[in-house]
Order: sequence, then structure tokens, then C-alpha cells
Amino acid sequence: MKVTLNPPANCSFASDDWYRLARYWHPVALAAEVGPAPMSVTLLDEPLVVYRAGDDIVAARDICPHRGVPLSMGSSDGQGIVCPYHGLRFGEGGRCNRVPASPDLPIPPKLNLLTFAAREQYGLVWVCMDPPDGILPALPLMPHWDDDGFQQIVCPSFHIAGFAGRQIEGFLDVAHFAWVHTDTFADPNNQQVPDYQTLETPYGFNADYVSSMSNFAHGSGCQAPEGFTWLRHFEMHLPFTATLTIHFPDEGRLVIMNAASPVSARKTCLFVPIARNFDLHIPLEEVHAFNRRVFEEDRVMVESQRPEHLPLDLTLEAHIPADRSSIAYRRGLKRLGFGAFFLV
Repeated sequence: MKVTLNPPANCSFASDDWYRLARYWHPVALAAEVGPAPMSVTLLDEPLVVYRAGDDIVAARDICPHRGVPLSMGSSDGQGIVCPYHGLRFGEGGRCNRVPASPDLPIPPKLNLLTFAAREQYGLVWVCMDPPDGILPALPLMPHWDDDGFQQIVCPSFHIAGFAGRQIEGFLDVAHFAWVHTDTFADPNNQQVPDYQTLETPYGFNADYVSSMSNFAHGSGCQAPEGFTWLRHFEMHLPFTATLTIHFPDEGRLVIMNAASPVSARKTCLFVPIARNFDLHIPLEEVHAFNRRVFEEDRVMVESQRPEHLPLDLTLEAHIPADRSSIAYRRGLKRLGFGAFFLV
């Protein structure tokens, strides 16, 4: 059922920004965790229920249109999700296909769920709540995900008590390595940031950053050849998804996506698909654990930043040359019409 969307009653976003954010794809769940049973998620302050019905992934407002009970409290009977209050069942496309109290009467369309576009990609379920003019935008691209020889890894989701824009800006930042990530991969004595530039693209911007900062995990026993320079290629897909392709020795490639899903203006669920063509023998549990350590290092910074929102007015904070990616990010958001994001 398609209706005109409005921000939820408890919305933490400024109204104009909420409408703009609703136009984009945002991940809401790991694809492997979505099955026939109803799953509760939240996007842009809107509670959603996500489930599989046959080959269809359904994302809908988490409320039964009959008497308003959250469908995530219900169950699955193999033919759809069942409301725990009166047993109404909803299947493919969010259509009501059973009313136990009136099994022989036609089911009115008003009993169908309010659904949103949903797609499975990069091991994630993505939702677009209100595409402009009904035309779905392109999903963010992830280099090498489908290439031969590359392993696909989907890390467990990671919750941050902070704004999605702050998380993504930190992911793009190259000056914090020697200060924040010294327990995982960075050299605390390698603090200088070589000059780099950003290049605007139709979906955001790219940046190539070349430096001597290693990306091998501490304790791995690996070391780059003398004189090796590391290329980190960033691709920003506005508003809240970015990829980082790191060029390792011997043609190794590590691609990390940061897809920061705005649960609310002050809560973020971070999704991190990874593709790589080396170290394929390392157990996934070890990969997940290492990346969680890196995320925890970032989380401390993101949750402590003030103001909580991301100031798009560049005069409100001081900047240094290493901030070129951050400045490009803020300019990109402002160019799309975003404002302060938060309700005061």
C-alpha cells in the first residue's frame, strides 16, 4: 500500500532532512539474519518489520493495520507473518492473505501493509522509504565484491550512540590513524599526512591517499617491503555510505564498506561488508574480532564529539589540510540540501 509519508511522531530529524534521507537506500539488517519470522528494525525513527515471503523480502511499517499491534511481536506460519492479536497474516508484498475471523470474505486492500522498497546486496538488506518520483536510486557500489578470487565477508552490525554523518566522516579521515588506531594497525610515530586531493563524482566524491602508514594488523607478522607506499582509495556515496579500497603488497586488495544506517539522528547501526583477495585462510571469527576492535576505537571518538550533529557550515569549526575529505563530505551534504539534521 502506497501512501504519502510523513516523519514519525517521535522523529529526531529536522523535517526537511528526514524527507531527503528517505529518498536514499539505507541498510537495515544482515541478509543472513532475515528469514520468514518477523524481524524488528528501525530506520529514520520509523519502526519496521522485515521478513522473507518466498523469494520476496518485505520491509513494512511495523504495525498491523487492523488494531495497531507491532507485527514484530508475531510469528511465521510458513505462508507469511501472523499478527499475535487477531491472527491476520501477511505474505508477499505485505498483502494480507488470511483473516481468521472472516475466512470466507474478500480481504479489503486497506488491510495490506505499508511497504517500502527492499533489496538484498553485499550481504545486507537495504530499504528505500520514499524514492523521488517513485524512481529508485542506484545502490552504492562496492569494488571487487563480485570479482573472482575475492572473499565476501559480512561483519556483525555495530551500534553507535552517535550520528551517522559523524561516523562516516571519521571513516574518511586519515589524520586520526596515528592517534586512534595504534592498538590495531597504525604507527603512533607516523603522524604526518601527505597531501591528497578529492574528486567530485555524480554520487559524492573520491579520494586517493598515498602514505607509508601500514595497514597490516599488529601481531600479524606481516610487513610491507622497504619503501612500499600504501594507496587508500575512498569512494563516498552520499549521504552515509563509503568504501575504502586498500592496496596491499603483491596485488592484495582489501575493500571495506562503511554503511552507516541512521536509526535516529543520535543512533547509528553500522554495517560493514568486506571483500579481499588475500589471507583467505584466516577464520571469519578472527576477521570479525579484529574489525570490531577497530570499530571500537572509532566509536569512542564518534560518541564523544560535540556538537552531536555534523556542522555543514564550515565556519563553525577549524580545519587543517588533512581535512580535505571531511570538507568535501560536508560540502556534498550541503549541496544536496541537507541542513542541521537534528531537531533542537
